[in-house]
Amino acid sequence: MDPSLIILFVIAFMAGFVDSIVGGGGLIQLPALLIFLPHYPVATVFGTNKLVSITGTGTATLQYSRHVKIPWKSALITAASAFIFSMLGARTVSLINPQILRPLIIILLVVMAAYIFFQKDLGSINSISLNPHQQIIFSLLAGALIGFYDGFFGPGTGSFLIFAFIAFLGYNFIVASASAKIVNFATNLAALIFFAFNGNILFHIALPMAVFNILGALAGTRMAILKGNRFVRILFLIVVAGVIIKLILDTVGFSL
Repeated sequence: MDPSLIILFVIAFMAGFVDSIVGGGGLIQLPALLIFLPHYPVATVFGTNKLVSITGTGTATLQYSRHVKIPWKSALITAASAFIFSMLGARTVSLINPQILRPLIIILLVVMAAYIFFQKDLGSINSISLNPHQQIIFSLLAGALIGFYDGFFGPGTGSFLIFAFIAFLGYNFIVASASAKIVNFATNLAALIFFAFNGNILFHIALPMAVFNILGALAGTRMAILKGNRFVRILFLIVVAGVIIKLILDTVGFSL
């Protein structure tokens, strides 16, 4: 077997593990695919990545649904809104350069991480303060904004989702992570449909990687459920820090 494939399988497992808990698996998996598949168009690499990712996200969603009381109404409304607006975001890429957003996103991520870090009790318990009508409105708005952002730019989408569910809807980290997986599945599906229709998926690479991504997702959800909110909070801050560093390096001309 090609050694590069073995490395990709290991990375797919790691990406599935991290992504199932706090998102950010793309930080690990996509750069690896770009490195090991240099002779393929970028769109094909992105499409391959989406197919691998959606299998792990779907697995994590199923696992969480068996052990966590997911607020399905809010999660599905957010997912439906995100699905539609992620497609709009993807269309907008051809009109506006998404890289102009990078400095703003770095600032938002730093503020978000600082808020989570200093608010020690935030996300430790469910503390829902919005009434059902307000929850629906917020879910639609959050899905539209974050979905559009995911289709237009992308990095940090999972982190923004988890933060929104915690800070505004009052979910704990476990419930927020589980809900975010449902929305991530919807936005990944929107992108996957686009790439599939354009023939931008390497199935012979994506399918075996998907197996390892699923195994990573199974291990990650089990770890999150066993370790609880404190573990998820720490990993969340680590992943957000990773996204910030990645964006800063990209801004000054480096690439991970």
